[in-house]
Amino acid sequence: MTTEVQSTFQRGLDRPPAGPNQRSNKRVAVIGAGACGLANAKYLLACGFDVTVFEIGSQIGGMWCYQNDNGRSSAYRTLHINTSRGVTRFSDLPFDEATQPFPDHFDMHRYLVGYAEHFALAPHIRFNTTVRQLRPAFDPATEAPRWEVELGDGAVEIFDAVIVASGHLTKPLEVPAFQSFAGTYLHSHHYREPDPYVGKRVCVVGVGNSACDIASDVCVTSPRCVLVARSGVIVLPKLMFGQAFTDITAKFQRPWIPRKLRRRITRFLVWLVHGDMAKLGFKPPSELTHVTSNATVCTDIAYRRIEVKHGIEAVEGKTLRFADGSAEEFDVLIAATGYEIDLDFIPPEVLRVEDNQLDLYMRIAPPDWPGLFLQGFFNTDTALNMVFEHQARWVREILLGNAVLPQPTAMRQAIAERRAWYAGQYKHTPRHTIEEEHVGYLSDLGKSLNQMLARPSGRQRQGRNA
Repeated sequence: MTTEVQSTFQRGLDRPPAGPNQRSNKRVAVIGAGACGLANAKYLLACGFDVTVFEIGSQIGGMWCYQNDNGRSSAYRTLHINTSRGVTRFSDLPFDEATQPFPDHFDMHRYLVGYAEHFALAPHIRFNTTVRQLRPAFDPATEAPRWEVELGDGAVEIFDAVIVASGHLTKPLEVPAFQSFAGTYLHSHHYREPDPYVGKRVCVVGVGNSACDIASDVCVTSPRCVLVARSGVIVLPKLMFGQAFTDITAKFQRPWIPRKLRRRITRFLVWLVHGDMAKLGFKPPSELTHVTSNATVCTDIAYRRIEVKHGIEAVEGKTLRFADGSAEEFDVLIAATGYEIDLDFIPPEVLRVEDNQLDLYMRIAPPDWPGLFLQGFFNTDTALNMVFEHQARWVREILLGNAVLPQPTAMRQAIAERRAWYAGQYKHTPRHTIEEEHVGYLSDLGKSLNQMLARPSGRQRQGRNA
């Protein structure tokens, strides 16, 4: 039997509302039936909310549904989640015993379908339903929230609140120079299996999780496989001492352990497994980046199935000129160059995406529009399901009226301060504009909730003034 390891932040997530209000009959729309949308539906339905989940496809599970007919999933056939099953699970439902120690997308899809069945969420999901536009039908300064949701068939429905859980890994961030490649070009979003690339020379651009997975996928049957790692990286192993690496690191992912010490411990453990990563061809990281976790890529490099390059200077037909001055011809170029946030159903006067950033208080609430919440629009260094639950509980208390958001000016100041802090810590790329370390974020999320719960109920207003 697999031992389930849960972090400090997972325990107690299933407790009831923290404030005096326990029930509500407000009507809430949730956009997306992936893990985030399901968690929100579960928490709100338990408190009596009238919840409708709009799902563009016919399946539960979002990105974890392989070949999802909603066209938004980037899952490939060999995809496994990076965290162990004990860390990955929701707080109130374990994985079944058939699940692997590191769940693959089939395990994740089965789990999310089971989660929806266990908490009776499926009857509240409208499948094959597109949200064409989300728009306010109220004056936020004087009136209670009232949101119109226009559907693909033209129908318009009214809700007291809307939770957007549509994900941010759906619109590929393309590099125009790479698209000029004369061979087979694709973004990693469209990669599904290694079979079409057997016997072909393949170059994979990127050093994130998808890039390393794909390179390890294709290198075994490729006469030449190059991984272009433009920035420095530390690749976390999957296993150490026979245990899941995330189960080991979960033991010291505590808010009372200094952040720098947590990082040093992690880097030391990685060094014990992989040694000096510069010897594998990777640059040493000069700035913080999103973590990469992979079970085999370092071995594939050591076996010379994969060679690491540090950048592409030019694309000339099927020839790639690299930063080290070398040039080679390839049959396939796969760009794991990240994603752009795509919220085309939200008018820009309500929420604008600039430099892949969203002005959201605690990564959730737009300051000027009460009743609108966005969840899951971040990258983090742990399993997402746990963070989704924390965000869902945070929103639940607001919708119940137990917690009162700060004034818009205070929220905007908090957004600016958080953005500035992360900009001073992480690599300046679109991907890292939405980066969050989970220990600090969940601590801050809890503190902000406690502050909002402590606000006198008399400060709750129908609308908000800046």
